[in-house]
Amino acid sequence: MQDPLSGHDPFVRVRGAREHNLRSVDVDIPRDTLTVFTGVSGSGKSSLAFGTIYAEAQRRYFESVAPYARRLIHQVGAPKVGEITGLPPAVSLEQRRAAPNARSSVGTVTTLSNSLRMLYSRAGDHPAGAPRLDSDAFSPNTAAGACPSCHGLGLIHETSEELLVPDPGLSIREGAVASWPGAWQGKNLRHVLAALGHDVDRPWRELDPKDREWILFTDEQPVVTVHPVREAGRIQRPYQGTYTGARRLVLRTYSDSKSPALRAKAERFLTSAPCPVCGGSRLRPEALAVTFAGRTIAELAALPLTALAEVLAPAAAPGAPETARVLAEDLLARIATVTELGLGYLGLDRTTPTLSNGELQRLRLATQLRAGLFGVVYVLDEPSAGLHPADTEALLVVLDRLKAAGNTVFVVEHHLDVVRHADWLVDVGPRAGEHGGRVLHSGPPGLLAHVEESATRRFLFDPEPVPARPPLEPGAWVRTGPVTRHNLRGVDAAFPRGALTAVTGVSGSGKSTLVGALTGEGEGAGRTVTVDQRPIGRTPRSNLATYTGLFDVVRKLFAETEEARARGYKVGRFSFNVPGGRCETCQGEGFVSVELLFLPSTYAPCPDCRGARYNPETLQVRLRGLTISEVLDLTVESAAEFFADVPAAARSLTTLLDVGLGYLRLGQPATELSGGEAQRIKLASELQRPRRAHTLYVLDEPTTGLHPADVEVLVRQLRGLVDGGHTVVVVEHDMDVAAGADWVVDLGPGGGADGGRIVAEGPPDRVARAAESRTAPYLARALGITGATDQASPSGSARQDPAGAD
Repeated sequence: MQDPLSGHDPFVRVRGAREHNLRSVDVDIPRDTLTVFTGVSGSGKSSLAFGTIYAEAQRRYFESVAPYARRLIHQVGAPKVGEITGLPPAVSLEQRRAAPNARSSVGTVTTLSNSLRMLYSRAGDHPAGAPRLDSDAFSPNTAAGACPSCHGLGLIHETSEELLVPDPGLSIREGAVASWPGAWQGKNLRHVLAALGHDVDRPWRELDPKDREWILFTDEQPVVTVHPVREAGRIQRPYQGTYTGARRLVLRTYSDSKSPALRAKAERFLTSAPCPVCGGSRLRPEALAVTFAGRTIAELAALPLTALAEVLAPAAAPGAPETARVLAEDLLARIATVTELGLGYLGLDRTTPTLSNGELQRLRLATQLRAGLFGVVYVLDEPSAGLHPADTEALLVVLDRLKAAGNTVFVVEHHLDVVRHADWLVDVGPRAGEHGGRVLHSGPPGLLAHVEESATRRFLFDPEPVPARPPLEPGAWVRTGPVTRHNLRGVDAAFPRGALTAVTGVSGSGKSTLVGALTGEGEGAGRTVTVDQRPIGRTPRSNLATYTGLFDVVRKLFAETEEARARGYKVGRFSFNVPGGRCETCQGEGFVSVELLFLPSTYAPCPDCRGARYNPETLQVRLRGLTISEVLDLTVESAAEFFADVPAAARSLTTLLDVGLGYLRLGQPATELSGGEAQRIKLASELQRPRRAHTLYVLDEPTTGLHPADVEVLVRQLRGLVDGGHTVVVVEHDMDVAAGADWVVDLGPGGGADGGRIVAEGPPDRVARAAESRTAPYLARALGITGATDQASPSGSARQDPAGAD
């Protein structure tokens, strides 16, 4: 109903939403509320919140922008929806990150660096007789402030002959210079050296040291005429070739390449050290000569935010100089919103590539709190991701403050404490993919109890304590340490072999750093597999079928059909990545980009193959009635039935079903997969391999982005690995997972400088009673333990030292 007094509709009304798997959804959601969207992974909740509601709000905003300016902004296309009314402007806070950038930091994301630079410019103690510097002079990202030696990066990258030529027994022709690119470019460098008179067939160690020095480290770029050696059946014409030194080539690739793979390869041949000129501070000497409270700006930027606030507090006290007081008060207010979200352990100079997705999203959330907007729809993607239960309570306060300021808050979330806190609940399901896409409930959370179809209902209203595991008697250990990195200082850790261990602790306590030290070189580790949430591919050409190796099986089956044999089609004919069988109009992508000048570019099905990716001749070959394109459109669930009698395919598909990914299509591009889905695909790929020797599996927050029903499926798979004699270590905030583990290692007690040590370890019921652990009360609640914590001192029985056990 429209409010007769204000004339505004108090609801956002969606009609006919068809984005992804949504089935012409109609839903009304009240404004000025905290609304949570729930449902199993792949049910369609993100398609409704982000793909439909936020996308439409963004499209409307761009319509108000001058047509010429629209060309400068990346725009999303119009969502597939009939109509949306009552929709205010929207702000999206997703967990997706931009390309890694060493110049982006906590200070730049929160704009705290701007305020700190202004403080030094206006209220800093400048040397006697020195001119007062502008704020730009205190930024490592400007020409005025950046150290001229390292260009504001704080590090100098260098290489050596040992890194560039790891095997001096090889000749240049045999690949002695390991850093050279492959294929034609490496061949060209070899030909140019030969044309310059260097012996490319003698072992590297036998070459004159002066020649070796020049080949690797010269900055000259001579151009010579190359006469290639004739190859059978090929005419090789002379050409002008340019030589580039190996060091110069590596540094150029590392600094300029947009390819993560090429950058990673170049990094293998480089060492990094603090810049000798600025000492890693990234700034010019003039900026470092200015102090505030007796410290340089680099020293303050390196402090955890909680410590920075203590340094600034006196400057904000009554009686302090006016300029310093105003700027310090502003800084303290901004810092308070970040620490309120549990991120007080971060320093301003911490670069964003080293932050988790959850940390980055909460930094953006803190910035929005300070922006003071009202009348806006905030759409948040799992803000509790990466949060310890103790930090989730602070998050709820922040969400309430956004709402109290006159905003509407839409949250896609799985954390049950956030769901219970909602004013309104939109539950999507009942299952994933083609079995979901319907709104099962839109209303107060309490009324979901009457919706039998909902997968969320059981966990929200009928939670059961996690049954205690049988007592574990470790016989052998996987050891790591001493680990000294970030906030860990000489930490030794031991994990029971053949068990499921959960590593817990508040955000920033050092969990990921500790498990990151687990490698196959550690005592008792054996083969080590790390399953993270990084994408399985960065282009739409990489998909579920190609990553798991299933596509190789499928293409082989097509090549073995009678029709393919009659036509002489080999396996390569059925790849959409190489010429031959693919549609050349779209080069096997299935779609083409359509430039619309002042409107956002849009993608349309290829006019020739109509999205099939292959040319007509290839599509005439059928396997049991389906073309290769139609097989790629099958869901994992459908494909498991289709290939049930093909062991090589059935094995991959069964493991994908076992980790709860039956709703994904075989040809679903990697770019459309969430971090949680990518991690489970990697786990499935690992599960399908025959496992004989002991393997250590390391997973960092595998339940991120998972509905409680999906968590149950995942834990079943991890248990299967343990039952097979393997060791599994997970970094985890989900207390149900920790409660169901065999062993818990709890770090803390706080984050940053207040953490970095093991405060409790042992079976879950023992850690649940540890007095110093901030995890203990939440673990006790999951186990159904009431009112019991150890009164032992932190160095007493709360920690069992496994040293010496075997």
